[in-house]
Amino acid sequence: MALVLGIESSCDETAAALVTTDRQILAQRIASQDEAHAPYGGVVPEIAARAHAERLAPMIEAVMADAGKDFSDLDAIAATAGPGLIGGVMVGLVSAKALAMAAGKPLLAINHLEGHALSPRLADPALEFPYALLLVSGGHCQILMVEGVGQYRRLATTIDDALGEAFDKTAKILGLGYPGGPAVEKLALEGDPAAVPLPRPLVGSGEPHFSFAGLKSAVLRAKESEQHADADIAASFQQAAVDCLVDRLAIALGKSDLPKALVVAGGVAANQRIRSELEKFAAERSMRFVAPPMALCTDNAAMIGWAGCERLHMGQDDPLDFRARPRWPLDPKAEPVRGAGYKA
Repeated sequence: MALVLGIESSCDETAAALVTTDRQILAQRIASQDEAHAPYGGVVPEIAARAHAERLAPMIEAVMADAGKDFSDLDAIAATAGPGLIGGVMVGLVSAKALAMAAGKPLLAINHLEGHALSPRLADPALEFPYALLLVSGGHCQILMVEGVGQYRRLATTIDDALGEAFDKTAKILGLGYPGGPAVEKLALEGDPAAVPLPRPLVGSGEPHFSFAGLKSAVLRAKESEQHADADIAASFQQAAVDCLVDRLAIALGKSDLPKALVVAGGVAANQRIRSELEKFAAERSMRFVAPPMALCTDNAAMIGWAGCERLHMGQDDPLDFRARPRWPLDPKAEPVRGAGYKA
């Protein structure tokens, strides 16, 4: 059994965790920055980086104390090295490098998206490669085939905005505050999902990619019209998002042999309505549906530590001069998508 310290600082969650190769989370702590960013309706990179720098070192010390471990007990140190807000990523990665050098331990520079992609395997020992992955978060919306550690084949991506970003924007339009996803989901329970005629971008187009910019604009127009209750707008938006996800999955997976499991990961995977519809989608195709526990959906260090465990098991590590990356696609060989710019 190997013990890995995981560090996560890619956005607005400062996190540290101790994870073992036999799937134990010995200790973990997460410090949210929601209160600091709430007045701005979204994450302010400079505020996030400053908060990471202030909180990370004490948090790592606390996690080690919680587990009763010393740095000499570690087998490796894993940290998010990208993609993400570069200031925050650098705080975590530089801290990991310093600890690795001081303790004489291997460094594992982890792709944040790989952390999400592999996190279901931390909670579900029965989940084997390959599996289909719907990765939905504030910064990413992709469909991938996960064929092994470090082996990812992208089937679809967003050409503009990610679904998590659309949830946050909808929450801001409706005056629900930040973070927006949980607030929109809660309000949607009170509304009629068929009350507001919102678009389903790219549905029926025959291509597997996502687009949510037009849906955000339609939500704004619905709010400005003053013809609909906020709960109905929230419910209709959420239903439109679900319809887009299911349609895109059907097209993307219809082009290849279906794997045994459909996995959803990322912050938006905490949405119960989305989970329910995806579970139904998988059952109709005789696929097992797998979603990590809620605590592993949003950004956390346990998933980074677990990705480190997976890579350490394969004999991998990284040099101390590994550079932080604001963008880092899981499938660098994937062809560019029209209009997507630098989207991974």
